[in-house]
Amino acid sequence: MIDEDGAQLGIKTTDEAREYAYGKNLDLVEVAAQADPPVARVMDYGKYRYQEEQKAKLARKHQTQINVKEIKLRPKIGIHDYETKKGHVARFLNQRAKVKVTIMFRGREREHPDRGRDLLMRLAEDVKDIGAIETQPLLEGRNMTMVLGPTKNAGVKRDAETEDTLGSEEEVQGDRDREAAAAVREPEPQAGAQVAEAKAPVQ
Repeated sequence: MIDEDGAQLGIKTTDEAREYAYGKNLDLVEVAAQADPPVARVMDYGKYRYQEEQKAKLARKHQTQINVKEIKLRPKIGIHDYETKKGHVARFLNQRAKVKVTIMFRGREREHPDRGRDLLMRLAEDVKDIGAIETQPLLEGRNMTMVLGPTKNAGVKRDAETEDTLGSEEEVQGDRDREAAAAVREPEPQAGAQVAEAKAPVQ
């Protein structure tokens, strides 16, 4: 039996242990049923459950959800398709997601895995400002994979561009408002002046 302070109280009968716990207005909780003899502890069970729930809640709060996207390439991918795929990789990295890049080999392409590795390293070099290699290229069967993770710069440029766009929209709206106000303030021509011009003698 263990006291609420963690002190060993020795072996006691169930009635003795229960009487000891109740005498302190605490609970008797079995903590090691498989032991011989079983181990019980004196504690405030309600307080214990509350503390465990708080620990679990704090652990869930600090957990980071990892989002992994996947892009598949062929060793002989064309320039246009490569640029498109690279754009997808950059977009995922700017969303703070990891990217698993897979090179798929077919037929005799498997005889030249170095081409796939070169393609993966080229991609990593092209996005190095926003992505870093977390798992080096690894050949598994007919596929070669590499994992890229976002760097601290990922998403920064996109946020800045968003702010610039919003600022430009505000400036355009401000110019429109000033133009509208100027149009309202512009004085209308006087009727007398128009009549005088109409009655002027023709030369």
